[in-house]
Amino acid sequence: MSARPPASARAGKIFRANLIIFDLDGTLLNTIDDLASSANHALRANGFPAHPTEAYRWFVGSGVSKLLERALPEGEKTEENILRLRAAFFPYYREHDTEHSTPYPGIPALLKLLQRQNIAMAVASNKYHAATCKLVAHYFPHVRFASVLGQREGVAPKPDPAIVYEILAATSACRGRTLYVGDSDVDIQTAINSGVAACGVTWGFRPRTELEALHPAYMADRPEEIADIALAKRAGSPLSEL
Repeated sequence: MSARPPASARAGKIFRANLIIFDLDGTLLNTIDDLASSANHALRANGFPAHPTEAYRWFVGSGVSKLLERALPEGEKTEENILRLRAAFFPYYREHDTEHSTPYPGIPALLKLLQRQNIAMAVASNKYHAATCKLVAHYFPHVRFASVLGQREGVAPKPDPAIVYEILAATSACRGRTLYVGDSDVDIQTAINSGVAACGVTWGFRPRTELEALHPAYMADRPEEIADIALAKRAGSPLSEL
């Protein structure tokens, strides 16, 4: 996506991110195989047809209950059926959540570089909180994330800005120096709702067109491009001066 220089750069100042908030599934980690196999296990255990793994790219992104609702056949998307699927999904996923999941190529190097540059990092996910913390600790044990948050009872899921506001408060970060990175329309809308700059990534679960439709400040095709954005080596759309 072509983009003009940030407002701060046009004014003679250089934008540099002080905080980068990452989505997890589809952004830092490719988790689609483990999510699909767990959801299909829950469907089969309750007498419903399974789906190809590729279909789950469109089911994920809004939490487990929404994932299972989308996986259910039309006419079967009841609260009772969702609860039955949840009962089968969670124990299976806990046993298999690291079976095939893996960081995207270039992500470990990116996080290492950002940490070396003293840029604070956080994770904001619609995956349930326990699994979010488990996967981050498992795959990125040497990364000092300032905050790692998943979906929790009483906290509205993304694209509600609550999770971003919580991270901003915990880190004392300025919205005008915060970059939110994600792979779906939910992520871009979360950034918009939060008043922080959005960066859509094209290696995740959703197509570029879905991201570009919401006009994020930045698009990245490779993880190293996020470092260029954060370290003021690449121009983008105007960023808020909050």
